[in-house]
Amino acid sequence: MLRILLKITLGLMISPWLYAAPEIYSVLTPQTAIELSWHAFGGTSQAHLDGVTGSLLLDAGNDMHDSISVRIPAATLQASNSLLTYQLQGGLFFDTAHYPSLSFTSSRVVAEGLGHYRIFGLLQVKNVRRAVVLEANMDGDPAAAADKSFISLRATTVISRAAFNMDKFEAVVDDRISIEIKIRARSSQAG
Repeated sequence: MLRILLKITLGLMISPWLYAAPEIYSVLTPQTAIELSWHAFGGTSQAHLDGVTGSLLLDAGNDMHDSISVRIPAATLQASNSLLTYQLQGGLFFDTAHYPSLSFTSSRVVAEGLGHYRIFGLLQVKNVRRAVVLEANMDGDPAAAADKSFISLRATTVISRAAFNMDKFEAVVDDRISIEIKIRARSSQAG
């Protein structure tokens, strides 16, 4: 019995999957975008941001090491019309002249199974940092899942404009902003 236990222990100690190295992915900027939507003047308004850069570290052996860090150039913000774009980029909202980028850094990534993750972190808009929680799913395409050199992630959250000191026109613009993030990233080990 002791001999069997020793063989099992030795087998587990040399098993390569136990020592899987964390995988680092770089955001593919042209294939990554952020969509914003909110209710204003009785309808839905939308805007998007692109130019996203950053990295994801995924450790299959220990999700406590998982992390996501992205930077978003605020000047890429484009709304459904030029007047709204001008207002959003101006001092009342994102103030892109003084705050050229937004950032998100995770503090914890929790794998919930079946490709679903809950990502806790800090979002910085202008000079304000607030905790946010993203609900995320890996791309469900079986072909994409088989190729570990690329990953696709879709994450959503809702934030409060007032929490980021962008609460102008509260009588006609809802405080809740829905955010959808689509990230495509490539492994640093991909050839």
